[in-house]
Amino acid sequence: MIDEDRLGASPESSDSFVREVDENLRRDQMAHAAKKYGNWAIVAAGLFLLAVGGFLFWKDRQAKAAEASTEQLVEALQGASDKSKDASTKAALDRLAQSDSEGVEASARLARAAIALESNDRATALSIYKAVAADKDLTQAYRDVALIRGTALEYDSLKPDDVIARLQPLAEPGNPFFGSAGEMTALALMAKGQKAAAGQLFAKIAADKETPDTIRARAVQVAGTLGVDASASLPAGDAAQGQ
Repeated sequence: MIDEDRLGASPESSDSFVREVDENLRRDQMAHAAKKYGNWAIVAAGLFLLAVGGFLFWKDRQAKAAEASTEQLVEALQGASDKSKDASTKAALDRLAQSDSEGVEASARLARAAIALESNDRATALSIYKAVAADKDLTQAYRDVALIRGTALEYDSLKPDDVIARLQPLAEPGNPFFGSAGEMTALALMAKGQKAAAGQLFAKIAADKETPDTIRARAVQVAGTLGVDASASLPAGDAAQGQ
């Protein structure tokens, strides 16, 4: 799975992405990136969700109730790394998913999905991501996170056109999730044989200064294999390392 900087999915999903790319690209560029991303999936997701949840919480007018729920969310996320507390952590997150605070509710639901994915319960994780992405009562940022992660999780079962259509609103420069959505969209274009369009999209990712440097550096490499030189988009040191 590909997502912002460390935001990613399971190694299995990443392997599915790699199979969609041509043989040389798979072996020389994308395989290394997939392995690197898989190791940080749950940690990065938890940190992101906690940060966004905390920001929305402090804007929540129901201060006392939200404060108590947020403290419980923090405790639940801290316990997520302790396998002996799996059952209690899941139970706590399920309770918090019913919170009156939108930030706490959404963060608990997405954290629950991340834990399910870490336990190789892909069906539960995907079900949660789809439900959050479709929940019009939630702030768009949460829905977009769920859409990105859910799409990456089931990428191998989707048609390239479906991936492109689903991520189109996010795969635009200036969108907070452009790096992740753009990578998946570019891979889908490659799967359709549209390598020129894919190369140009990778070049746009490389040029987007709001996209994490790891994604930009990889975009430079992949764009180069497609005949597009995007190395000038990165600082001198990063460009040299990406070549």
